Amino acid sequence: MNPATTFLSCDWGTSSFRLRLVEREGLKILAEESSKEGNAATAELWKQAGQPPEQRVGFYLAIVQGHLKKLEEAVKTSLDGVPVVISGMASSTIGMEELPYKPLPFATDGSDLSAKIMEPTADFKHATLLISGVKSDDDVMRGEETQLVGCQFENTAEQQLFLHPGTHAKHVLVQHGQAVALKTYMTGEFFSLLSKQAILAASVAEGGQLEEGANRQWFEKGVQDSQQDNLLHNAFLVRTNDLLMKASKPENFFYLSGLLIGSECHDLLGSLPASITLAGEPVLLAHYGAALRVLGIADKCPVTTKTAVEVTLHGQSAVLQHSRINQQKA
Repeated sequence: MNPATTFLSCDWGTSSFRLRLVEREGLKILAEESSKEGNAATAELWKQAGQPPEQRVGFYLAIVQGHLKKLEEAVKTSLDGVPVVISGMASSTIGMEELPYKPLPFATDGSDLSAKIMEPTADFKHATLLISGVKSDDDVMRGEETQLVGCQFENTAEQQLFLHPGTHAKHVLVQHGQAVALKTYMTGEFFSLLSKQAILAASVAEGGQLEEGANRQWFEKGVQDSQQDNLLHNAFLVRTNDLLMKASKPENFFYLSGLLIGSECHDLLGSLPASITLAGEPVLLAHYGAALRVLGIADKCPVTTKTAVEVTLHGQSAVLQHSRINQQKA
């Protein structure tokens, strides 16, 4: 496999691991592997192993190597020398090596993100680019900075918004080719806690789709209600909807989702950007897109959606292009 025309994309989150062999031109995925070997689980295994600190990077790369072998079996050729680009939580306290956050602003073309190059070794025959996260004065992100680069924002004076839904949703303002401001919303984590561990857990049921039955109606009602009353009061309505048989448990699931996403997006009404790029998993893109329409935001500024895979590959490719690894190959 030609290292000058391919790279290995490693998207290593807290709870998941994804490795893809990618053609640089066109970013076609040639083969991929995934597992639940996220950084949290790997960090726990590292603690149990009791190895000295200097072996930590090698311990983590051994996991990458195991998936690399499966990719080699899939494509029936050696991948020795193909560079690896790693983004996500691998540069955090639970990752292979903690790297300092880059302070805002940063260039949206990926030219100045903080990253560390790890040279090939006898055990791991790949130059590795480990991308670090970004911080503001009071907020941080790891992984989303690479995805923001992958959105390929225009260099314009107008404020554009990068919105990444998830456990900790990120809102990043982009202006003049720079990411300049960052806000995190714990929307996904609050939803998980309320729907699984709070008293509301008995009043919701997961498993349906937004377009099934009255789910969309209840989701949109949640978004609308989120604009009228305090979230702490609205959340209790999830319980009374069930007790008073106003909504089924699956419908209540979408009502709670609408309440939380609507509460998050309420901030946008006070200061609308010129455009919004939604980037993430398809299910969440559908929910956020629906919420932005209900709030009238989508009528006032264009909303573009991009998948998490798409922006991750574009972002990693851009950072690799600007790195010394790419210059060495050239």
